[in-house]
Amino acid sequence: MALKKAKVTLSDLHGIAVTLGPGLSGSLLVGLSFAKSLSLALNIPLIEVNHMQGHILAHFIKEGTEGIKGTEGIEGAEETKGIEGTLEKRETKSHTSPEFPFLCLTVSGGHTQIIKITSHLQFELLAETEDDAVGEAFDKAAKILGLPYPGGPLIDKYAKLGNPKAYSFPMPQLKNNNYSFSGVKTSFLYFIQAQTKLNPHFISECMHDICASYQAHLIKYLLKNLIQVSNETSIKHIAIAGGVSANSELRKQLNVIGKIYKWNTYIPKFEYCTDNAAMIAITGYYKYLDNQFCGLDVTPKPRYHI
Repeated sequence: MALKKAKVTLSDLHGIAVTLGPGLSGSLLVGLSFAKSLSLALNIPLIEVNHMQGHILAHFIKEGTEGIKGTEGIEGAEETKGIEGTLEKRETKSHTSPEFPFLCLTVSGGHTQIIKITSHLQFELLAETEDDAVGEAFDKAAKILGLPYPGGPLIDKYAKLGNPKAYSFPMPQLKNNNYSFSGVKTSFLYFIQAQTKLNPHFISECMHDICASYQAHLIKYLLKNLIQVSNETSIKHIAIAGGVSANSELRKQLNVIGKIYKWNTYIPKFEYCTDNAAMIAITGYYKYLDNQFCGLDVTPKPRYHI
């Protein structure tokens, strides 16, 4: 379907990009096995991609631009070498991709990180969670409230109708601007247990305020450390990426804080927040230009660190 929509055939491909990790071993193995087979059958390079780098580079996906065959829709392809031995130029439209260097807050069900990006292929981890990820903190709270999985989007939905200052929760203080969400989840559980003992209908009667307060707390915590890292590095180009970057309040507050601290903020389109093939393709593209290929002996890396 993707090839048909792009109006290309397998013979038009120059490389096969595949997620090597992080992720579930079984899922990674299936994808990698297929990619290896396709690479071998077409006799084209195999390119391993770090899933989290893909989330970050989703900011460089462009749509609706015209360029040389095989690079349509990709920012940064004004001059392209190595594709069919050509060097071609094209016009590029204005874009809102981050300028280097920039900081990216990557937030998902499995990761919470602040990363410094100095080029399309240079990443430096500056801060991360020491236990659970913020996405897990959302989903765990939703489960406690009796909401179905995934609960993050539902908390976001109910929070729109609630008071974000109705309830308060503890703010962890860690060294090196790192995060910790295990204690936040535990405090939320104890809070709900205590309130429901006093009022068995507390959750149903106060759902909106509960969601608004908890969500506001998590976002305040995320941005608090991001502000600190920005101050320490003097970097004013700030982006978010990953599944939780689809959260409407996080997107709103990033812009609010950005104006206060004179940041240039970058928020991905909703379709590029959650896991998608396009982010793996764009990362593979930049690695292709840099001749970063891998052999057919590579194996999945469930804990593939940036």
